[in-house]
Amino acid sequence: MKIKISIAVLFLFCSCKNQDKQAEGLFSPAEKEVEQISSSPENFSPGKKVYTNFCVQCHLPNGEGIPNIYPPLANSDWLTEKRKESIHAVKYGLRGEIQVNGKTYNNIMLPLGLSDQEIADVMNYVMNSWGNTQQKPVTVEEVSAIDE
Repeated sequence: MKIKISIAVLFLFCSCKNQDKQAEGLFSPAEKEVEQISSSPENFSPGKKVYTNFCVQCHLPNGEGIPNIYPPLANSDWLTEKRKESIHAVKYGLRGEIQVNGKTYNNIMLPLGLSDQEIADVMNYVMNSWGNTQQKPVTVEEVSAIDE
């Protein structure tokens, strides 16, 4: 019984200590690393599943795309600079010329028939993988607000 109480008190103490650190922004580098790992692409598994099922055929497992045919998603300036357009492309497809990382692509991306949740998931996965980083996650509300 004493051991259970001791463990509970220790757990409570550690939890409170971390909340105080979080509020004050005082996490050590090791603690910050754990926090960063929690937002790594591996944690976007619903989006990764959508990517694997619908996107990998053209954009490849590493997001590099196929030169002169399918644009890269890896380190993509189009994703970072044209957020609304990239969400629109996943939701409704894309036709015509676009510029990605200084190269012109002119192909067709058909609508994938994904739900707004699946689109948000895959966008968050892609926008946090292969050198891409985003500060603001794509939400279902943001996706549903995109009109054809």
